[in-house]
Amino acid sequence: MSTAVQDDVPGPVEASAGVGATYTTTTEPAHGPEEGGGLPQFEFQHWGGQIIYLLFLFALLYLLIAKVFAPRMRRVFDERSSTISGAIEAARQVQAEAAGQAEAAKAEVAEARSASRATAAAAKARVTDEANRRAAAEEAVVNARIAEAEAVIAKTRDAAMTNVSAIASDTAAAVVERLTGTRLTAAEAASVKGA
Repeated sequence: MSTAVQDDVPGPVEASAGVGATYTTTTEPAHGPEEGGGLPQFEFQHWGGQIIYLLFLFALLYLLIAKVFAPRMRRVFDERSSTISGAIEAARQVQAEAAGQAEAAKAEVAEARSASRATAAAAKARVTDEANRRAAAEEAVVNARIAEAEAVIAKTRDAAMTNVSAIASDTAAAVVERLTGTRLTAAEAASVKGA
């Protein structure tokens, strides 16, 4: 059933589809009333073919995974595992070498410290011995000069002592002569010298 709507255009209007025409239709199902309107994959008559396709695709995917993808992944995982284990082993070796080098460096530092202490002790002993030797030499020189000076002093004292007695006798004779007006004889002067 169709109805034609006419625009304000003069002339005859046909019932065919055209510009400005509106149609009213009723929708009837494409299938007859005896057929169902659901999805065909859920209909029982199609299950056999779907199961065969499913088994075929499953077998194909299984073969692809088992023969192509899984060996490649296994090879990649094995390479990765061997690379990681090799890197860990290399890191352990480097760590062991570093620990050995650290111990060797500690030993070298300890040896250098002991050598520097020994060198310092030897230098101190050498300086002390040199200072003691110089002090002994200077002390010997000073002692020799003191001995020479004491000898000169003793000689001068002895000479002065001999002169003191002569001076004393002369002084005593001069004093007596001045006080008494008489001169002392040599015997009297010698008696004054003995006193």
